[in-house]
Amino acid sequence: MSRDLRNGADRARAELAMSLTGYALDVPLGELRGATRGSTDAAFARQAAMYLSHVAFGMSLARVAAAFQRDRSTVAHACHVMEDRRDDAGFDAWLEALEASARSAPQPQIATLSGLGRAA
Repeated sequence: MSRDLRNGADRARAELAMSLTGYALDVPLGELRGATRGSTDAAFARQAAMYLSHVAFGMSLARVAAAFQRDRSTVAHACHVMEDRRDDAGFDAWLEALEASARSAPQPQIATLSGLGRAA
């Protein structure tokens, strides 16, 4: 896969992770996409989305950072925060459900997206 296609697929995965966490935490998607930290709720939802991108999609921390337009150290911190919270059984179950949702989504079809839905 070319670098441009991989970057496009990574951005699509990041969008899915943000959509899932935004929905699950009732945080508007626009707040998760923000260039600044934003509210505590938005920051936490973004951390969860970064973690999902890393764990559910197998993206490296550097790829997650690029997809979210953040520094790699920010992604590493987000992953540590989520891992620490997983000690709580309720939180762990919630995060596992988000991971399962993310993993069950179809793979991004960036290269052929414009052809999907067209009559053959």
